[in-house]
Amino acid sequence: MAQQENQGRLWIRLIKRHKVVNSLMVPCTRDDPQAALEAALPTLDLSQPMWLSRNEADWGEYAMTRFRPEHFVDAVPFDSMEISYIYGEDESKTQRRRHVLEDV
Repeated sequence: MAQQENQGRLWIRLIKRHKVVNSLMVPCTRDDPQAALEAALPTLDLSQPMWLSRNEADWGEYAMTRFRPEHFVDAVPFDSMEISYIYGEDESKTQRRRHVLEDV
């Protein structure tokens, strides 16, 4: 059980009119968010969104990305789906590059 507590998690948020209407957290590794997302989406009754180069870049830079309704094949009842990586207690955030505005 302690192993799972130290593992990172993927936080999935469904947003409509700037409010979170549903959210879910699932175990995840920083390097493979797509596998965790694929496993979690049936719980939310959603299909897999298209993972574009923009999503890949955002994930690599910020450990976070956003999907709009046009990323899904089926119609979705929300304005966006945001996913973020929550680091485990023993994980280092050194993989993440700093943003220039953080140094200001």
